[in-house]
Amino acid sequence: MKLGIVYAGQGSQRVGMGLDFYEKYDEFKSTIDNATDVVKNVTAMDVAELSFNGPMEQLSDTKYTQPAMVAFAIGVTKLLHKKGIKADYTCGLSLGEYSALYEAGVLDESTILELIAKRGKYMAEAADGLDVKMAAVLGMDRETVFECCHKANAEMGGEKIVQPANFNCPGQIVISGDAVAVDKASAYLKEAGAKRILPLKVSGPFHTKLMKPAGDKLAKEFEAVDFRQPHSKVVFNCLGKEKTENDSVADLLEKQVQSSVYLEDSIKYMADAGVDTIIEIGPGKAISKFISKTVDNVKVYSIDTVEDFENTLEELA
Repeated sequence: MKLGIVYAGQGSQRVGMGLDFYEKYDEFKSTIDNATDVVKNVTAMDVAELSFNGPMEQLSDTKYTQPAMVAFAIGVTKLLHKKGIKADYTCGLSLGEYSALYEAGVLDESTILELIAKRGKYMAEAADGLDVKMAAVLGMDRETVFECCHKANAEMGGEKIVQPANFNCPGQIVISGDAVAVDKASAYLKEAGAKRILPLKVSGPFHTKLMKPAGDKLAKEFEAVDFRQPHSKVVFNCLGKEKTENDSVADLLEKQVQSSVYLEDSIKYMADAGVDTIIEIGPGKAISKFISKTVDNVKVYSIDTVEDFENTLEELA
């Protein structure tokens, strides 16, 4: 068996996530409690209280979503590692990439949590005061999505922008940017034959150049960070593959926040490398669905609850 571990991104959060783990496993409980101590100087939040009791509106605010999601992911990863389950390849969707770096040993727990709290804060600041939107485009190829975004941007005269933000799986691409530009691109995409265009409940124009201020601030934070050699192979969002010797993790993370996420490419890359089993970690099962639409002959497990975790352990045994 060659194992991949993939981490969920923003949008899959739910009130109550991790409560059953918190009540059953000391390692998970200590992770959540520690997360509150680490992030409190960046984002004043009680990770356990917000994750378990909400409200959902606050949990969906990116500066709170990101620490809560990553704390959950780290806690579950620790439980897998304790059972001797480690990835051959790992990646994550957007903020999930930070959890992948934890799994691979590139960054330690406290460093990851502090960075992700700052990432959420900087992204919220970059989006503040902007009228923005993200939307999932179904049933459309990449070339047409790029063309429609280009047409919308040209019509906006460069004052408002829309970009492809996430390539999730064949037939599902997310566009992001100023609301008026996203609406314009959506109209062109409908004319071109898109099956559906679904607005997403997000709080910013993520993975567009509108996030450059956040990328610039993160770049300064990364100057003081020690990125260690990974023990798992990390597939990076903005590459859709492993980095080369000429790529730095810091540069890729800076780029990631303002560039497209190539999840579909990342999943194909792992499958082509021989990965035959993938564990998704995070609330919901969105990535598992993306995987099933992207590659064949890969067994997928999704860990959202304690029951999922224990069933996965039984299956892998």
